[in-house]
Amino acid sequence: MVHTATAVLLVAASSLIVMQNKQIITTGPAPVGPYSPAVKAGGFIYVSGTLAQDDAGALVGAGDVGAQTRRVIERMRDLLEAAGTTLDQVVSVTVYLKNAGDFPAMNDAYRTYWTRDPPTRTTVVADFVLPGALVEISMIAVPAGAERTVIHPENWMRSPNPYTYAIRTGDTVFLSGLVSRNGRDNAVVKGDVTTQTKVVLDNAGELLETAGLTHAHVVSSRVYLPDVAHFQEMNAASRQYFPSAPPARATVQAALAGRDYAIEITLVASSSKKEVISGGRPANPNLSAALRAGTRVYLSGILGNTPETKGDAAGQTRETLARIRDLLTAAGLTPADVVEGVVYLTDVGNFGAMNQQYRAFFERDFPARATVGTGLVAADGLVEIMMTAVKP
Repeated sequence: MVHTATAVLLVAASSLIVMQNKQIITTGPAPVGPYSPAVKAGGFIYVSGTLAQDDAGALVGAGDVGAQTRRVIERMRDLLEAAGTTLDQVVSVTVYLKNAGDFPAMNDAYRTYWTRDPPTRTTVVADFVLPGALVEISMIAVPAGAERTVIHPENWMRSPNPYTYAIRTGDTVFLSGLVSRNGRDNAVVKGDVTTQTKVVLDNAGELLETAGLTHAHVVSSRVYLPDVAHFQEMNAASRQYFPSAPPARATVQAALAGRDYAIEITLVASSSKKEVISGGRPANPNLSAALRAGTRVYLSGILGNTPETKGDAAGQTRETLARIRDLLTAAGLTPADVVEGVVYLTDVGNFGAMNQQYRAFFERDFPARATVGTGLVAADGLVEIMMTAVKP
């Protein structure tokens, strides 16, 4: 049956709910929180952080990260098929691992799904909502037939791990999570956070140049620091590359897959004109509260820690979402235009309290979402939320 406001297409055990601005794709077990398994909007398919659950919602592959990785990717493959695309059209992946030591086994299972030109990828260590989960993966894909061009400098070696350094589709370039390595021979470049940040952003510059872009085109950034004591050193080094209109950014504390690395940075760039959206917030030399590029609006990681909300996860979530609403309003958008996000919790035990506020904020037609446990830069912060919205 097709309704005037909503069309519903049933495909086997999955459903595709079509709205004015986004399509909600569901298949497999019901979500464990207020998020959609996948959302199709603005030329991308955003797949939520997915765990190794069976169709009844029970976790499978106990103690076996390879088995859990395969189950996660197979679930995501089903969602992509319901959205009319395939794993070959994935452009960006984030892998969250419970244990850094599981990185080789996860890679062995992961690489079997992409025999050539794998998507860009970031891999960091995080905690999960479901006990026993060893891996959570989120993805961004493009529709079947859409552009998916690998970006690789001629004098760089291919990554020894199953990911591509950069992929362009339309006006957007996705970069993998970059660490301090020499792109020409993959040798580790050791040093302090300042040194490693510069190596990462110099490498990003080479990738962007190969795509015909510069650092000025970067619209979104996710920074992972094993030690947040180095936050200000990272900021000082980053400002040299983004002297004006810096990207929207979230910075969290997370262990990395390699012990030699003091930082990992994931970037998204756009050839579309960039517009800073402040929402009345004071200017920050390290990040923009939000940036519009083309039809997409990228929001920074937003916190809601105040003297009144100290120690109160629900209160911090409510304040965070109020600040997000202000940014969306300044961009001419509403919560219904949000298509994907990531929620960082310092304690996954606060999942329920966060969800209660989150559900009330969106009410229905939830965006895709990953929720993981990490440390935050703010000492009294309990929750940080980063989002992307699409203008109708």
